[in-house]
Amino acid sequence: MKNVYVLDACALIALITDEAGADTVSEIINSAYRGEANVFLNKLNLLEVYYGDYRVHGKTAADNMLGKVKKLPISIVHEISDAVFLEAGRLKAVYKVSIADAVALAEASVFGAALVTADHHEMDVVDKNEKIHFLWIR
Repeated sequence: MKNVYVLDACALIALITDEAGADTVSEIINSAYRGEANVFLNKLNLLEVYYGDYRVHGKTAADNMLGKVKKLPISIVHEISDAVFLEAGRLKAVYKVSIADAVALAEASVFGAALVTADHHEMDVVDKNEKIHFLWIR
């Protein structure tokens, strides 16, 4: 049985910028290359990474980063299923997290995946109160 992971924006940023936790995300990516894992990233979370890179480094750098991410064994989720939509709405209402975080949380919940994150500020309260599996990278 394959492990299933959902990356949030901060997990992808850690990988791209070689921040603390990049080694954990890199191992997850390597396990996907080996066929041992499925890795998902919602397009909204990818947007967070893209606009941040664009804002700091400009369009060319952001486009280059996007091209590199698209070559990784990460399935970009382009649509929000009804189940994810409803769960994201509930999580957003209850925990007041960002829309992108609510979607990542909901996908982890619905897919039965581990949410890969370092975002303790937003996620600690969710971790304490929900049955979502978190893989903390730092």
